This record gives sequence, C-alpha cells and structure tokens, in this order.
Amino acid sequence: MERDGLLVKIRRGEAMSLREQLRLTAVLSWPAIVAQLSTIVMQYIDAAMVGSLGAESSASIGLMATSTWLMWGLCSAVASGFSVQVANRIGASDRRGAERVLRQSFIPVIVFSVLLAAFGAAVSGNLPLWLGGGDDIVGDASSYFLIFSLSLPLLQISFLSGAMLRCSGNTLFPGIVNVGMCVLDVLFNFFLIFDGHEFTIGDASVRLPGAGLGVTGAAVGTALAETVAAAVMLWYLWRRNRELNMRNSEGSFMPGAACLRRAFKISFPLGVEHALMCGAQVFITAIVAPLGTVAIAANAFAVTAESLCYMPGYGISEAATTLVGQSLGAGREKLARSFAKITVVSGIVVMTVMGIVMYVGAPVMMGIISPVESICSLGTEVLRIEAFAEPMFAASIVAYGVFVGAGDTMVPAGMNLLSIWGVRITLAAVLAPTMGLAGVWVAMAVELCFRGAIFLLRLRTDRWLRANRALFAAR
Repeated sequence: MERDGLLVKIRRGEAMSLREQLRLTAVLSWPAIVAQLSTIVMQYIDAAMVGSLGAESSASIGLMATSTWLMWGLCSAVASGFSVQVANRIGASDRRGAERVLRQSFIPVIVFSVLLAAFGAAVSGNLPLWLGGGDDIVGDASSYFLIFSLSLPLLQISFLSGAMLRCSGNTLFPGIVNVGMCVLDVLFNFFLIFDGHEFTIGDASVRLPGAGLGVTGAAVGTALAETVAAAVMLWYLWRRNRELNMRNSEGSFMPGAACLRRAFKISFPLGVEHALMCGAQVFITAIVAPLGTVAIAANAFAVTAESLCYMPGYGISEAATTLVGQSLGAGREKLARSFAKITVVSGIVVMTVMGIVMYVGAPVMMGIISPVESICSLGTEVLRIEAFAEPMFAASIVAYGVFVGAGDTMVPAGMNLLSIWGVRITLAAVLAPTMGLAGVWVAMAVELCFRGAIFLLRLRTDRWLRANRALFAAR
C-alpha cells in the first residue's frame, strides 16, 4: 500500500518531498476523520431519535453530555500514554519494543476503566441534581448516565485498540469499524427507544418489535454498538494488523516500571486537563440550566451539531500525532516540524470550509435533531455565532495533536485550562444573565480564537520538541 511505503520512508530516514508529505497526511487523515465523524454521528443519532420524544427527553441527554465527555476524555488520555510510546518505537523500527508496550498497556487501562465505571455508577443517581436538572428530566438523565458508565470498560478497550492501530499507521480499519458502529447504533436504538412499529407493504402488514425504553433505550443501544466495535477492533489488533499485533509476539502483560512511568508522564497532564476542561463544561451547563429546558436542549444539540464541523480537525490531529510521533522516533526533527505545519494548515483549511457549511446549514442541522421549533431557532442562532471561530479552533485542535505526538502534554494542558477557565467561563458568567444562551456562545467563540492563537505561538518555537527528547532519552 502507498501508505505503508511512505511510512517506511520515515523509519528508514529517506528523503520525502513536500508532495509525499502532503499525500501521507491525507492518506492518514481521511480515515481518522471518518472515525471521528462516526462517533459524533452516533451522538447525533441518539439526540435525533430521543428528540422525537419531546423536549424533556432531549434535555435529559443534553444535561449529561459534558459528564459523558469527561469520561470519554479520561479513557482517551490513558490510552494515549501508551499509544504515543508505540508510535515512537515504530518510528525507530523497534517492532518488538512496540509490541511489548502494547502488551503492557492492557492491565493498566482496564483497571482504570473499571474504577471509573464504578465511580460513574455511584454518582449517577445524584449527578443530574448536582447539575441543576429539574424533576421532569432527572430520572431519565440518571438512567442514561448509569448505563453509559457501566459500558466504560468496553469503550476503553475500543479506544486503546483504535489508538494503537492509528499510531502504527493504520487509520483505515478504525474508521471502518466506527462507521459500522453507527449503523448498529441506529438499529439497536430503533428497537430499544420506541414501541413496536407496524408497516404495511401492499396487502401485507408487518409488525416490528420495540422495547419502548425511551432515553434508557438510547443508552443501551449505544452500549451494545460499542461492545461490538470493541470486540472487532481488539480482534484485528490482536491477529491481523501488519505493523503491530500480538499473534506471534511474546512477553508478559504485566506493566514494567519504565513503561508505566512514561505513560504517566504523557497521560496524567492529559487526564487532568480533560477533567478540568469538562469540569468547566459542567460549570457552563450549570450556567445554562437556569435559562430553562429549551436552553438546555438547544445548547446540548447545538454542541452536537457543531461537533460534525470540528471533528475533521480531530481526525487530522490524530494523523498529526502519528506522523510527528513516528518522525521523532526515527530521530527526524526537521520532518516532524514539516508534518506539524502541514497538518495544522490542513486542519485550518478544512474547518474553515466546515464553518461556512455550519453557518449556512445551521437550521437544517438543528431541524434534524429536534422537531421543537423553539429549540431549533435558538440552536441555529448560537451555531452561527460559533461558525466564525472554527479556523482558530482548528489551529488549537491539530497543534495539540502535534504536541501529544512529541510527548509534550504538560504545558499545552495548562494552556487549555487557562483559556477555558480564564476566558470562556468568565465571559459566559458575565454575558449569560443579559444575553442568555447567545452570551454563553459568544464567550465560547472568543475563547476558541484566543486558544488557537496561543497554540500557534507555541508551535513556532522548539519547546514542544524538548519534551520528546527528555521523555525518550533513556529508552
């Protein structure tokens, strides 16, 4: 495959033309973009299907959105601590070392996800109340979060397997699996959310069963789809992946001290950042909650709709992590800088186009999710505010992927926290009482532009490369 040939050039120290670098970036990015979009499409599906049940059901999922993102972020951070090490070792043509890290990653991430699931289950009953939810949505919100929490170990396996495949250079298979997961999510939701359906085809009448579980059915359907995806991803990683698998490898699954230490240095800042970032989102949810059920639902659905526009940036960010990680593992800092610039510019271009699409298509995007006119109108208004911030949001997303590939997570995590807590929350608290939900989204747009600017400034320096030198100097 062309992808494999270009990746081999990185590891062998062969010269790569700008055209080849652009080609490799595109080849790795588009499957990662599809994988990211499919994850958001799954949320979109849940929101749209539940949205047809009414504003209260919509708000019950919307209220828990930031809390589920927190859990996702923590699972992703733990997986990154090991996958970045794998990318570096593959770049250094150390396949045995990469497979050793892969084996040693399973026990730590599974233990972490089980503990996280237990914590989520323990707080699920009270969390909707802590977030300011009303009596009309608390029950469904609690049930949704409980089921989501219990599925976290399976989600963690899927995250780890997908991250390992991508860092080995295989972004295609995770993308295919995630698309399949979306299809399964639709099917499971159809039978679990709604009551039985009767269809008439000609003279024949067919009745399809339905559990009629509503919001709870959406959570169960998503969990089942994630279970299938995790099983398929793990099987492929274990048996079929060319660059990295455990079929013929040997070694212990017990994690070594050096591997754990490096994983901690990468994952801990990411985890703290995700926790505090999502804590900020929870804080913003608390700012939005007093604005009423319509505002809660419009805010949550607008965030979901916007995700369709910025997830391409996260796909390119994953490609950036792989390219930079393998380049640095091969000792090619100049090539790593080149891939950093290419991926960041690509992300800005793609998300600028997506921002235009979001501005024009906002009414349609909201209309798909909810049939409630007041929710759609308010959601359209805030999406159009956010559209202007997409280019700089792209800069921060992809630059962050570059830094992660270099093992530089501490300072960028602090930059993210400074931006969201110092700029977004402060502005949101000031503007929400007078501007309502629009004020919250104005604050978000201003903060994203600020965040993109400071990430671009760091990218221009060599400071992000120093972390990689220190992290792997003793390898």
